[in-house]
Amino acid sequence: MNNFISPKYYDVIIVGAGHAGVEAALAASRIGAESLLLTQNLDTIGQMSCNPAIGGSAKGHIVREIDALGGAMGVNADATGIHFRVLNRSKGPSVRALRVQCDKKAYQLRLKALLERTANLDIKQAGVVRILTKDDRVAGVETDFGCRIRSRSVVVTAGTFLRGLLHIGDQRQTGGRMADVSSPLSDDLRAKGFQVGRFKTGTPCRLHSASIDFRKLERQNGDEVPERFSFLPATDEFLQDEGYTTLNRGSEGEFHVEQISCWITHTTSQTHDIIRRNLGRSALYSGNICGTGPRYCPSIEDKVVKFPHRDKHQIFLEPEGRDTQEFYVNGLSTSLPYDVQIEFIRSIPGLEKAEIMRPGYAVEYDYFPPTQLRPPLETKLIGELYFAGQINGTSGYEEAAAQGLIAGANAALAVMQQPAFTLGRDEAYIGVLIDDLVNKGAPEPYRMFTSRAEHRLLLRHDTADLRLTPRASTIGLVDQRRLVATEGKSFALQEARLLTQQVRVNGQTLFQLMKRPDVAFGEFLSPLVRKRFDEKIWELVATEAKYEGYIQRQNFDLEAIRASYSRTIPGELDYAVIPGLRNEARQKLTGIRPATLGQAARLSGVTPSDLGILSVWLKNLA
Repeated sequence: MNNFISPKYYDVIIVGAGHAGVEAALAASRIGAESLLLTQNLDTIGQMSCNPAIGGSAKGHIVREIDALGGAMGVNADATGIHFRVLNRSKGPSVRALRVQCDKKAYQLRLKALLERTANLDIKQAGVVRILTKDDRVAGVETDFGCRIRSRSVVVTAGTFLRGLLHIGDQRQTGGRMADVSSPLSDDLRAKGFQVGRFKTGTPCRLHSASIDFRKLERQNGDEVPERFSFLPATDEFLQDEGYTTLNRGSEGEFHVEQISCWITHTTSQTHDIIRRNLGRSALYSGNICGTGPRYCPSIEDKVVKFPHRDKHQIFLEPEGRDTQEFYVNGLSTSLPYDVQIEFIRSIPGLEKAEIMRPGYAVEYDYFPPTQLRPPLETKLIGELYFAGQINGTSGYEEAAAQGLIAGANAALAVMQQPAFTLGRDEAYIGVLIDDLVNKGAPEPYRMFTSRAEHRLLLRHDTADLRLTPRASTIGLVDQRRLVATEGKSFALQEARLLTQQVRVNGQTLFQLMKRPDVAFGEFLSPLVRKRFDEKIWELVATEAKYEGYIQRQNFDLEAIRASYSRTIPGELDYAVIPGLRNEARQKLTGIRPATLGQAARLSGVTPSDLGILSVWLKNLA
């Protein structure tokens, strides 16, 4: 191959244009770095390869944080959403989270348009086969058609494409996604000294809606008054994108969306019998797959094998867009052969005549254990080389996008010789995510949960802008209008707090009354007082009042845990008898047998909540 050198010298090159690559490219260019985004296929930028939804438990918190840092994921989900639901409404505010079903194609096309209109950013179609280095520092990349492109930093966000291998029964083909080719880049990185692991994920089949009997299904509507991910006013940002279509806009510019229903059904004992009878034909159970799969998103084969007492599993049918008849079958990820997929799908109520438009399949891919990274997501082996997304062993669009934003920002800051931008565990779920990755690694695909965050009462999804936007503004990640909006919200919150501490009802301040669990926050607010601030401001004040004591106690307990990290754990301790420990924690603690609480804290799968329970148990043993 005759190599040639591109005439343009970039500050940052981003490899891959999935959710991590998109946020990395946007972050680097916002900060002011001359950036290049390289992708194998310009038509699949920002594609939702699996579930056509953004957010959910803990993931929704991350999306709000991405938005607070100036990222695109939240705004794009708001603009293209077709079904909006806040999860865990009946539970405490720290675990409530928004989940938005999106129009899959509109989501992808809108991101592509946004990238094409972004200053300081070039977008080109090319595969990357080699990372160029000089004196243990990155020097650029080499593409699959022999072009060497020089740069001062590189962010690799290759997703599931690194030596990707697709499985449907005993049928195998290379690719990081159905109909897309795999990437050989991991071979180059392995040769450079990086440790490489192998993970597996999967996706369910897609059905034609005309073949579904909706009369037998349970309808699930979106929230009557939908919430948004973005903290920007509804008339801002995605309503001001001149030059390409904006969605979910009412006639007066307000946020408006005509939602599409999702549907619920379930597997049956017949479904399970079909799957058990054909387990030997599953790529997962036949031994064809060697990669470790996600614990928290198991295939239907895993569900049937590991939960034999269950006679049914819930299935969600989710529309993939306004202008397509495809439905995503959430809960039926599989690597069984196509003929078996047809058989077990048709054993499910409402799907007796279902037609499969795309089969489900499993994909194996290379990843790089993230303990090879520093907190800014720069590799320890090669300077100014950053990894973000599933290459680091995570699962999910949201976790990938968060890493991409941080890696892209730090790649640009490094070029400008500015200090790295990192977030602590007490500042953001993104801080928890990255701290877990670089310190604990990812022995299995990592997914964020609220239980992983010891400061989760402070890291609520409704406070992400107050926590992060001012910090992001110091490095140029957010523009002035977003900062002004956040400062206005902060000022209003302070004023509302002060007002609730001044106004008294029956001898008590409003703030004291708001602490009572049986009192709704607006019960004692006069119409005049209530109108002074937005409803969201009053909700924030009421939440702070109700959880003030819990937050103080949580911080006290955490300090006690830190002080006790040197405490010895008896080698013969039976973790099975300790109430409250999660099953995953019991397995990890029993297998590793940590000598101290500090060592237990560094185990993947052992959360701060588990440590608190273990600490109390040891104290009682003393």
